[in-house]
Amino acid sequence: MPLPFLTADRAFDTADDVALPYDDRDQWRRPYRPGPWRVGTAALMLLLASFVLFAAVIIAATGGPSSAGVVFGIAVVVIVCALRMLRMGAWVSAHGVRQVGFLSTRTVAWQQVASLRTVQQPVRWLGLPRTVQGQALLLVRQGRSAEPMAPLLTTHNSDFLARDGAFNRAADAVEAWADEYRRG
Repeated sequence: MPLPFLTADRAFDTADDVALPYDDRDQWRRPYRPGPWRVGTAALMLLLASFVLFAAVIIAATGGPSSAGVVFGIAVVVIVCALRMLRMGAWVSAHGVRQVGFLSTRTVAWQQVASLRTVQQPVRWLGLPRTVQGQALLLVRQGRSAEPMAPLLTTHNSDFLARDGAFNRAADAVEAWADEYRRG
């Protein structure tokens, strides 16, 4: 027996994706929810960080403060990596589209976007070197060669693995933002 009043997904299951009146279109937003692979990996990293922090407290109580500081620093690095991994993905606003990677971020203004299309091509599986056949949302910039940038979204990344419907909705949302703001 489903209990829709207890789920957080209730608002996302509606068919209409109308922006709420208080939504600020100038703020950067992700047009999809992070996938279970990304959230699960970040949760495991944060769990590991809690054990490392606990170890730092024990080392500080029994040993020297310098070794506890090193272990505390390791925990901070793991926490920062987990949070950065949750931040990765495609973000849109009225200004353009932003592709956030683990170590880099690229922003393209809507006026620089020549085309944005979904294509069938080999894509990387969970960001690993192995490629599989899938779909990718490609962005081609104006004034550049016809070579597209790295795919904004793929069906086999950590947000959309085994969630084809979510990929289609996210790709449609990004394409809708592009159509709306390239004209304006």
